[in-house]
Formats: sequence, C-alpha cells, structure tokens
Amino acid sequence: MRIIGFLSRWNASCGVSLHAELIGKEFLRLGYRIKVFAPTLLSAGKWWHHKIVRKDEPFVKRCYDELTPNLTGGAIDEDAILSEDFDYFIVESYSSLPYRQVEELIPKIKRKAKVVTVIHEGSREDIKFSSLSIFDKVIIFDVRYKKVIGRIKNFEVIPYPCHPVVEGKRRFAEDKVRFFTFGRQPQHEYRSYIKALDTLSRKYDLTYHVVRSDGPLPFRRPWLHQETIRIDDVYPFLHNCDIHLLPKGKTDKIVVSSTLFLCLGSLIPIVAPNTRHFEFLPEIEGVKPAVIFADINDLEMKLVRLIEDEGFRESVKEAARAYVEENRSDKVAKAFFSVLESV
Repeated sequence: MRIIGFLSRWNASCGVSLHAELIGKEFLRLGYRIKVFAPTLLSAGKWWHHKIVRKDEPFVKRCYDELTPNLTGGAIDEDAILSEDFDYFIVESYSSLPYRQVEELIPKIKRKAKVVTVIHEGSREDIKFSSLSIFDKVIIFDVRYKKVIGRIKNFEVIPYPCHPVVEGKRRFAEDKVRFFTFGRQPQHEYRSYIKALDTLSRKYDLTYHVVRSDGPLPFRRPWLHQETIRIDDVYPFLHNCDIHLLPKGKTDKIVVSSTLFLCLGSLIPIVAPNTRHFEFLPEIEGVKPAVIFADINDLEMKLVRLIEDEGFRESVKEAARAYVEENRSDKVAKAFFSVLESV
C-alpha cells in the first residue's frame, strides 16, 4: 500500500489546507494511506486567514512552526517526519512556510521518497527556496503560474480540485431572494454587495445572510442578517440561498479562489468581482461558471438578470456543473497520483 506524506496546513480555513484535504481524502478513498505534517496551532494561528475548523485525525502530526507575519522564525521537528515511512512526499508551498528549514529537510526525505511541491505563492519573489530544482516535480494550478516558477522544466499543470456536485432542493426564490456570503474577508470587500442590495431591495423582497467567524460587518440593514460562527460544512447554507456573493479584493499577484472551488459544486450561482482570482475561468457554451462583475452598476445589472432571466441563470448553473465535473477532486487526485508515479 502506497503511503503519501503531506507537509501542509490541515483542517484550517485557508486555500492551502483545502487543497491538501481535497487531494488527501481522495487518496484515502483510492486505498492509499496518508500522513500529514502540519504547523503548530500557536504559529499558524498568528495569521489572520488561518483558523482551525475541525479536530485533527490520527494521521496528523503538528510538527513545524510557520514563519511569523513579519516572515521571521520558523522551525521543523525533523525527527517527527523522518521517523515515519512514506513513498511520496508533497510539500504545499506557501508564503509562511519555513523555507530554509524545509530546504534542509528535502535531501533527507529524498533518500527514501519522491518529493513534489504545489505552488500557492503568487509571485517568484514570494518563493524563498534557493531553487525549485530541489523537488522531483513542481505542480502549478494553471499556465499563469509559469511566471511564478520561472524557466524550470520539471513542472506539471494540475488544476485546483473542485468539491463534487451536490445539488440542493430549494426552488429559486421560493419565498424571497436569498443572498449568502461566508468567510473572513476584510470588511471593505463587502461594500459593493451592500450597495447593490440597497438598490435591489427597493424592487425585490430579499435577504442577505452573512456568516463570519471573527465579528460582524459594520453595516445595518433590515434585510441583512449576520452570524459570527465557524462553518464546517458550508453546503447546507448554500442550499438555503439563491445567489452566493463572493467577496475578493484586487491583487497584482497570480491567485485562485479556494472558496470558488469549494462552492461551485453546490450549483448555486456565484457572483464575484473582476479580480485575478477568477481570470482563468473559461467560457462554457458562452457563459462562465461564475458571474463576474466590473463595478457597482455592472453588479446590479447582473444580479437583476440572475433573478429575472431563468435561461441565463440555468446557463450559469450548467457551466458550473461542467467545470466541476472536469475538475472534481477525485479526477484531480488521480491525475496527481499519476504524476507521483512518474517521477
């Protein structure tokens, strides 16, 4: 039985953790064993976007310290890793990883296992390894990341995995138009949605349910309902809404949205701003899997179209279904394992 090790965040509210979990849990379903080496809670908890969402499984060891937010510190308990057996070792590379210590560890791991890395960093400057050639293979999510990894040849493109399709039973706007957002994005990233719904609330009976784990937004509206809780399974919330409003801020770095990949499979239309998180999305039958808006006016127009144009709404839903089926986690895990076996 093949054993696959992960050096990664785990059971946390971030894209690094979600990627490892989606792939790792598919490996388990395929009959492989996994061993996860995760950061200590004290070190990872210093980062605003890292929150633990569930209890660790028996195969998880918390044995390294992340860099601090000012990118100092970092440590690895090498014995905790080297004392374990595995055939392959996956390093989820991200900006708070203790790069120097990982780089010192890699040659020791390679004495008994093949080592690959998954690039989450959005620019070459963010990657603090002296060279990516220390890995047997480098995995990137899409071709944009070639700019991040530079002129190396030992890379493969494997898309970020999607949560499989799980469709809800709610009829669209069966009682009122229900909007939903969850997460921990900075407060200003919600303003466009509040402003647009201010306008739409004059025409439609609507509600906006916002779930955050670190305090409510500073907005007060009769149609705005907020909860400050952590969500383990977001799909029951998604299936109780009609439109998912996904906040994201602008960045010059190359990025993807883990929230998008987690939620597309609900087949609830996702509306998101025109940022680099979504620029890779293809058109499928002339429609993207998510509705992307440019500004407030465009947002209002597209929300009205989603509400009133059933044909458009269904085309977005079917584009999401097609994208998820192409990139669902079991298919991506099999592609990933094929790469592991090839190195």
